[in-house]
Amino acid sequence: MKYSQKKTGTVDSMGNRKSAGHLAALFTIIIWGTTFISTKVLLTDFRPVEILFFRFVMGFVALFLVCPHRLKAVSRRQEATFVLAGLCGICLYYLLENIALTYTMASNVGVIISVAPFFTAILSRLFLKSEGKLRANFFIGFVVAMAGVALISFNGSELELNPVGDLLAVLAAFVWACYSILTRRISSFGYPVILTTRRTFFYGILFMVPALFLFDFRIGMERFADMTHLLNILYLGLGASALCFVTWNLAVKALGAVKTSVYIYMVPVITVVTSVLVLKEPVTWISAVGTVMAVAGLFLSEYSGKESRKNE
Repeated sequence: MKYSQKKTGTVDSMGNRKSAGHLAALFTIIIWGTTFISTKVLLTDFRPVEILFFRFVMGFVALFLVCPHRLKAVSRRQEATFVLAGLCGICLYYLLENIALTYTMASNVGVIISVAPFFTAILSRLFLKSEGKLRANFFIGFVVAMAGVALISFNGSELELNPVGDLLAVLAAFVWACYSILTRRISSFGYPVILTTRRTFFYGILFMVPALFLFDFRIGMERFADMTHLLNILYLGLGASALCFVTWNLAVKALGAVKTSVYIYMVPVITVVTSVLVLKEPVTWISAVGTVMAVAGLFLSEYSGKESRKNE
């Protein structure tokens, strides 16, 4: 009887942890899906690399103020993981995405970036034994979601391929998948998530510095005297960076890299909803169908995990 109660308690605890992970992932994606508005406003006076640098420096400072403690007894291998995570998730991903946008259409980038969950699944099979076996539902969900994302992104416009820009977007998706795997590894170290996220930010900013000289970066703090600029960079720095990278890492810790990554399918959906509510853009039947398909793909991919738990 005691064993049965203990087992039930463990199952309930795991269930609560999974639920918290799903809520954290959904919250993160809702914020990340709305950042295009703030970025669009700031691009009138800021270069993309300036927005990127300011938001992550602000995020790093915020995380330090919230938790000024240091990570102790970090091994060389663990430190190397933090270095790679900062390089992939903070520096390379955003730089590749921004550069891709200068070569190809935003719709192309939006679709290609959504391939990240597929790359994450492949890498998890190679490097993470704890993620479990991939079921057919994951791949069916991927196809359905990608079709939905494509409908949302192109929405009646013509497909225009640009080898350079599209390849950079593919690299960005792959780099984010690498970051997801590294984040999963970091979660196994047992350190507080705020401290590990701050450590990752530090290395990401460090790798970003050389790129600043290539893209004509300037400080120009007088631009923040404009309240609109200040509020939008605060939203990106404190919300989309400091808070959301912590909640995303918490989700990866609770759900795993693969299950968390499929929430990326929701980004175009959030973007559509935000465009309608904030920018008053009209809803087309194509974007409506795409939204339904993207959400359906997400649920299909997640459903495979539930089936696997029943069978185990």
